[in-house]
Amino acid sequence: MEGHSILCYNQSMSSILIVGKDLPDGLEMAEAFASSGRSVFGVAKSEADVNSFESENIYASTWNKSSAVSAHSLIIKAETKLDKIEEVLFYFDTNYFCSKFEIDKTEEISNAVDVMMNSFFYSTSELLRRIDQKKEKIIVSFLVREYPSKYEMLTSKSPVSVPAAGIVSAAQQAFISIAETFAASVGEKDYLSVLLAKCQINNEYYKNEKQIADWLSQSMVSIRAMKNPQSIKQASTWNKVGSKVSTGFSFFK
Repeated sequence: MEGHSILCYNQSMSSILIVGKDLPDGLEMAEAFASSGRSVFGVAKSEADVNSFESENIYASTWNKSSAVSAHSLIIKAETKLDKIEEVLFYFDTNYFCSKFEIDKTEEISNAVDVMMNSFFYSTSELLRRIDQKKEKIIVSFLVREYPSKYEMLTSKSPVSVPAAGIVSAAQQAFISIAETFAASVGEKDYLSVLLAKCQINNEYYKNEKQIADWLSQSMVSIRAMKNPQSIKQASTWNKVGSKVSTGFSFFK
């Protein structure tokens, strides 16, 4: 009972910044974290959406995804509103991006790169710099909700009939690389912990973002409860959404 109380206390005192799926499209995920007792700061699609969710303890700001300065400003705004950032979630929802970039069009490449690649390059880089400045304990999670590429459809059995556009598949791989590079920083920073998570299309949680968020929530609490600083091996292991958080070798890729 005492352990359960500590777990609830840790969650209720947490604050989280979510980057990757703008509000209101990412509202289900944000609401799930808010219902766990967290204060949530996310990214809004437009200025009209910024104040739409404050009654649910969900705050937001817009930002320019092609700007490092704007990425830094987003982090400072989140810190100011939440007092401090204890958790961060970078969320690449490939299925969602497939609906935004259905086919490869030359005129859409620049915007696609800003939305799906540059935004994560800039925000992770600025966050890591801010973490090094503050040196306060923080858990950074990377979640990729995968979707089959054309190559995967041709070479393996796939439950979908339409593959992701080439730019979306490329961006998914770029996000995975960004996450792995970020995780490698753990060895130099005992105040930083990282959770890498993949949700494949055949995962029972795939269509339920609330379940995914609940799993992430509990997984971050488990990481926070670790007695020793996280190792690079632990931080760099990709975890299957729904499974027990790995604390050693990688069995899932």
